Amino acid sequence: MDLGELINIISRLVLGGLASFLAILLWPRIRDVAWILVIIGTIMAYVGTVYSILEHFGMDTGGILVIGSVSYMPILLSCLPIAFFISALGVMVARKYRRS
Repeated sequence: MDLGELINIISRLVLGGLASFLAILLWPRIRDVAWILVIIGTIMAYVGTVYSILEHFGMDTGGILVIGSVSYMPILLSCLPIAFFISALGVMVARKYRRS
């Protein structure tokens, strides 16, 4: 592992950890559905980052969500944050057009 790859891994872990920490601190204070979906999406993005780094180091979980020879866990963890962000934006758009 070269220095650039190490800096990439450390920066993803530190920045993702900071975003997740702030999201967890914000969670009890927020009662808005859209913001809760953004918080869950942020946490799921960090889970995906940690999983991809563990997979990079060879600590793959192996048989979780495998159909044939394709592991669906990386696909699921990369799509879930986006799905939560889409849901949050959809809630905000629906709220905006309902008020008009």
